[in-house]
Amino acid sequence: MTTEIANPPRRFRPLPLAGLRRERALGRDFLLVEPGLLAALAETAFAEVQHFFRASHLAQLRAILDDPEASAGDRFVAMELLKNAVVASGGLFPSCQDTGTATVYGWKGEQVLIEGDPLAALEAGIARCWAARNLRSSHLAPLSMFEEKDTGTNLPAQIELSAVPGDRLRLLFVAKGGGSANKTFLFQETKRLLDPDRLLTFLDEKIRTLGTAACPPYHLAIVVGGLSAEQCLKTVKLASTRALDDLPTTGHASGRAFRDLETERQVLELTRRIGIGAQLLGKYLCHDVRVIRLPRHAGSLPVGLGVSCSADRQIEAVIGPEGVFLEELEHDPARFLPDRPVDLAEAVAIDLDRPMAAIRADLSRLPVGTPVLLSGTMIVARDRVFAALAKRRAAGEPLPAYLREHPVYHAGPARAPEGWPAGSFGPTTAARMDPYMPEFQAEGAALVTVAKGNRSAVVVESCKKNAGFYLAGIGGAAAVTAKDRILAVEVIDFPEFGMEAVHRIRVDGFPAFLVIDDKGNDLYAVRVGGR
Repeated sequence: MTTEIANPPRRFRPLPLAGLRRERALGRDFLLVEPGLLAALAETAFAEVQHFFRASHLAQLRAILDDPEASAGDRFVAMELLKNAVVASGGLFPSCQDTGTATVYGWKGEQVLIEGDPLAALEAGIARCWAARNLRSSHLAPLSMFEEKDTGTNLPAQIELSAVPGDRLRLLFVAKGGGSANKTFLFQETKRLLDPDRLLTFLDEKIRTLGTAACPPYHLAIVVGGLSAEQCLKTVKLASTRALDDLPTTGHASGRAFRDLETERQVLELTRRIGIGAQLLGKYLCHDVRVIRLPRHAGSLPVGLGVSCSADRQIEAVIGPEGVFLEELEHDPARFLPDRPVDLAEAVAIDLDRPMAAIRADLSRLPVGTPVLLSGTMIVARDRVFAALAKRRAAGEPLPAYLREHPVYHAGPARAPEGWPAGSFGPTTAARMDPYMPEFQAEGAALVTVAKGNRSAVVVESCKKNAGFYLAGIGGAAAVTAKDRILAVEVIDFPEFGMEAVHRIRVDGFPAFLVIDDKGNDLYAVRVGGR
């Protein structure tokens, strides 16, 4: 069962936004767009994508539950992501704690005039959205080459406007998290790669390196060719949002871009055979694949690869003579839930409010791949904290006791809704902390870590040497984690780091899987290449 679900035609709803009028000049009709309209549209669009998904994306998650060939891990992840979509649709918790870089692509017809600075107008709406909702500021401003400070607004945004014929302004709003953005790659190849067998072998190798850190199942985009590296990678990003689905499906002597449907089919089959699955081994590493062929310079062959993750967040808008229209996302994700829930079979309950030695003794008795339900106290710390503690350690200071006494959860929460202990609070990519692990674990710190994705051989060896463990949470289930599984949160160190401060949290029934144990076993070692 490998047939891709066809994307239905996108539907748009009118928005009653003021600031649009028609003027006639030089014998032509022009559409004038006021900056306030652009700001209001950006604010509305980004609020939508933080809480709702396209129906086609949710249907693909449901299809995993209905596929008899899907693994138990595939089905559990799909169920968690559907439950997460239901929680996010309530409007309090964004679907992912990494509420992303705000990116806007625009195509402005020559008969559309925008008053004032369109970039400033769009950024004003983006700033209002992030300030008014339970989102997260993730952007760091460089004060020098080595010093950074959180902007506090999640600005600047990435905005690109292009000129096209016509009397419409088409906008694509994308919220792109750091995890999936980090899984964008450019390879500079040669004509030798343009052989069917060589290309599939090459793609098999590169796709394996994606691993699970960016929260699969993925919408995978591959671009072969491009007149520059920049054109190749921009096409990758647009293809991952399915914005280029209407391209021709055959090439032409003019050099037009086209989708290669046969290669898409072959690569989708390839991803199903790799075995990584939807985070916990299986067939659903990818929902679908887009393969686009571009023209190229005779001396170069750029190949781009990228994904849109389980936080698949984009929405289109159109401003035209008829008014302002925004793509309709699915506001009733509960209709995709099955009649019976999919739970963790035979999960082992782990009490975290015990000495670390007792927690490790329980984990040592379990084989890798075992599902566990964690309850008790964890410490939340990630990149910036680990870097700061490494500096302290280099200066002769001991690592703090909290890293020795409790498991460490790598995460960075979104803003908490009023009356709730936490905002969306999913795991972040574990591999970013890998360089610190041997030294930390040698001192008895971070001996049990919880995050998402695969880890390097360095961590496997360190866990074997120091009797440590790594558990993987479900990437992409940040909203349901905050609502149903986190009981209390308090900042205990580095408050100046904002969302990257050290938190102490209490969890109840937090689902995870044992990935690396104290014997050197790694659940992903056989499946995930690139070690």
